[in-house]
Amino acid sequence: MVLSEAKIKNFFENLDEVNALMGNKEIVTFLDYDGTLTPIVDTPDLAVIAEDTKQLVNKLSANKSVAIVSGRATDDVSQKVGLDHLFYAGSHGFEIIDSQGNVTINEKAKQARANIEQVFKELSDLTRDINGALIEDVKYTVSAHYRLIADNDVDEFKQRVEGVVQKYPQLRITYGKRVFEVRPKIDWDKGKAVEWILDVLQFEPSNQIAIYIGDDTTDEDAFRILKDKGFGILVAENLRESHADFLVKNTDEVKEVLRFLIDKRS
Repeated sequence: MVLSEAKIKNFFENLDEVNALMGNKEIVTFLDYDGTLTPIVDTPDLAVIAEDTKQLVNKLSANKSVAIVSGRATDDVSQKVGLDHLFYAGSHGFEIIDSQGNVTINEKAKQARANIEQVFKELSDLTRDINGALIEDVKYTVSAHYRLIADNDVDEFKQRVEGVVQKYPQLRITYGKRVFEVRPKIDWDKGKAVEWILDVLQFEPSNQIAIYIGDDTTDEDAFRILKDKGFGILVAENLRESHADFLVKNTDEVKEVLRFLIDKRS
């Protein structure tokens, strides 16, 4: 059940409630990358984490468990963040590197890799004539970006993406911010990845709390599973329907949240 907009509260205007929820519990923090640790940019390669943000994440991870959960390939996001001792869940959680560097890949996603590669090739060829189209191989998913496509070409782009994916019944499309995500038709998402990491950490709600910060529709799966485990923080300029409990407006406010979490247990 999706929460109504009215139930999402401004994080900084409700710190008494936040503090009451957190109490003296140990914090486990989950962070999206694009739109959360970095602003949304025209192309994925331009999304470089600012040094001050990186240092905040590093400081937070010094005495707290931190995971980066991203639609990007795991290798890509781990290299961009560049910090050891974090969990990195890439390709929406189909591949996870734990804090010791051990890699776990969803077996069904691994089996779908050949189809993902074929879809990437087909879409790259089929959309070459659409100005601004960007097809990205994300290892276990394909991202079809349309941020740079003219509005009157978006429907054509969407039809071509859907036409290719229809040929592969084992794949599906999900919809993010100005991107169509082609992924294996598997019961797995960012929320399942969060649960997996919490299991590895032997998460205990009586003395630990999980916090997830994200901006995209794909983060809703993670927000939803935090009931009785913690709370979600949506990054958005304007209120929208969400499973998150609190709202911050942008990546600058995310940094303020990170400082708050660091201070909470310093």
